[in-house]
Amino acid sequence: MQRPEVLIVGGGPAGIGVAVALLQVGVRPLVLEARRVGASFLRWPRETRLLTPSFTANGFGLADLNAIAPRTSPAYTLGEEHPTGRAYARYLQAVAAHFAVPVLRERAKRVVYREGFFRVGTGRGTLEAPFLVWAVGEFFFPRYPFPGAFLALPYARVGSFARLAREAPERVVIGGYESGVDAALHLAERGVRVLVLDPEAPWERRTGEPSRDLSPHTLDRLRRAPRGRIRFRRTKVLALQLKGEGYVLLTEGGEVRTPHRPLLATGFGDGLEPLGGLLARGPEGHPLLTLEDESTLAPGLFLAGPKVRHGGSPFCFIYKFRARFPIVARAIARRLGRDEGPLEVYREEGMWLEDPACCEVRCAC
Repeated sequence: MQRPEVLIVGGGPAGIGVAVALLQVGVRPLVLEARRVGASFLRWPRETRLLTPSFTANGFGLADLNAIAPRTSPAYTLGEEHPTGRAYARYLQAVAAHFAVPVLRERAKRVVYREGFFRVGTGRGTLEAPFLVWAVGEFFFPRYPFPGAFLALPYARVGSFARLAREAPERVVIGGYESGVDAALHLAERGVRVLVLDPEAPWERRTGEPSRDLSPHTLDRLRRAPRGRIRFRRTKVLALQLKGEGYVLLTEGGEVRTPHRPLLATGFGDGLEPLGGLLARGPEGHPLLTLEDESTLAPGLFLAGPKVRHGGSPFCFIYKFRARFPIVARAIARRLGRDEGPLEVYREEGMWLEDPACCEVRCAC
C-alpha cells in the first residue's frame, strides 16, 4: 500500500497546481490521474480555445490568467493568446515535468475515511494518505437536466465542429452560455444555421461577473459571426423526445422540431460521487467547505478546482480557483509542521485569495 503525505485525485490544472504548491513547502504529494495529465483539455473539441487570454506579464506582478504555478506562463510556453485544449494540455504536462510532480496513472474507484486516513481504491490496489485533495475536472460529467436529455449530443462528446458541420445544415443548441455559444459560432462559421435555446439568455446579460456573463472574447466572436446564421430564443427546454426520424423539444414556448440530433450545452456535473457522504452539501447541492476549502465532515479532505464555491461566488475559471492553491497547501503544511514561507511567491504574483467573500464584482464602467 502506497502512503504519500497527500493524495491528489485529478491531473488537470487544479490537481497539478495544488501539487506544485505542496512541493514548494516540502510536502510529498502523489497525483492519481485516470487518463493522462490534461485529459479534459485533450478531449475538448479540436477548434475550441480558452476564453481567458494568456499574456506574459509576470515580471510586473501580473501572472498569466491561465497559469497554474508562479513564474510560469502558457503564453510563453505555447506562444498563443487563446490556446486550444490540446495546446493547454501541453502546458500542464510541461509544468508537471518541470516541477517533477509524481503522477500515477490509475482511476480512483472508491474512497473510505477511517481512523484519520483516506483509503482510495484503484484497479491495482489501495492508496492511503492522511490528506486527500479532490481535484477531478468536470468535463467528463455532462449534466442531463431534463427528461430525454441523454438523446442529445453533449458538447463534451464533440470531437470536431468541422466534422459536425458536415453532418447537417442546421442544428439546435440547448444552452446559451459559453459552451453553447461556442458551438453555435463554430457551426455558423461553417455554414450551419443554428437555433440556441436558453431560459436565462446569457447573451443579453451584463453583470460584470465572468461566471455569469459571456466573455469579451465570445462577444467579439458574436459581432463577427455570419449574419443571420444564429438565432437566439429565450425559453426553457422541458423535455426531448425522439419521434420517427426526428426530435421534438418540448419548451415553455411550445414545440421545436428538428430532424437532426440537438447539441446539449447545459453545463457539467461535479465528479464527486466516489466521495459519498464525506462532503456536506448546501440547499442548491454545492459542496459545503471551510474557509480553507476543506470538507466540513471529513478533516483532511480538500476540494480544488471549478466546483469550489463560497457564498455566491463560483471559482469556475482557472484564474479564480488557482488563488486557492496556496490556501490548501498552507493548511496542510501547518498540520505537518512545514515552513509555509515559500508560498509567499503566490501572493507576490497575485495568485492568492485569502478571503473568498472579497471577490464580488462591481464595475463602475
